[in-house]
Amino acid sequence: MEDKRMVAKQAPRFEMNAVMPNKEFEIVNLEDLMKQDKWTVLFFYPMDFTFVCPTEIIAMSDRYDEFEDLDTEVIGVSTDTVHTHLAWINTSRDNNGLGELKYPLAADTNHRVSREYGVLIEEEGVALRGLFIISPEGELMYSVVNHNNVGRDVDETLRVLQALQSGGLCPANWKPGQDTL
Repeated sequence: MEDKRMVAKQAPRFEMNAVMPNKEFEIVNLEDLMKQDKWTVLFFYPMDFTFVCPTEIIAMSDRYDEFEDLDTEVIGVSTDTVHTHLAWINTSRDNNGLGELKYPLAADTNHRVSREYGVLIEEEGVALRGLFIISPEGELMYSVVNHNNVGRDVDETLRVLQALQSGGLCPANWKPGQDTL
C-alpha cells in the first residue's frame, strides 16, 4: 500500500479561484502565502447552501482576527463554483446564508485540491470536512478529517495552531500561555 501520510511532509501546492472578503474574484495559492511568511488554515467543507457548513464558516469568520494576530490566513474550500460561493455570501445569515466573510472561499471545481489532500468523496464529488494547518515553509503540520455530519471546533484549531507556533513540546490539554515540555 502506498504511503498516505501527509503530516510532516510538504503540503500539496494549490491554486484556486476564490471569492475574497471584498466579494471580488481572485486566485488564492499556497506559494503566495508562503512568500508572505504566513501560516495557512485550509479547511474543506462539502457544499454551499447546507446546514452544518455555515455554522463552521461563520464561526471561523467571527474569530478571523485571532487567526490574523497569529500571522495565519484562513481559506475555506468546497467543490462549488465561485458564483455559488458569492450567492451564498450574498444571502443573509437569517436565511441560511453566510453574510460578510473575513477570509476567502475557494472553488475546487475540478476536485484536484480535494483529491490531493485526501478528502474527496469521489462518487459524490464533494469534500469531507478536512482541516489542514500549513507552516510558512509549506510543511503540512496538522490534519484532521471529520465525517460530514460533525462540525469542527474553532477553539481547538486555534489551540493547535498556537501549539505548533510555540516551537515547544506541548503536552495533552496544553493551552496557550502554559509551559511547554
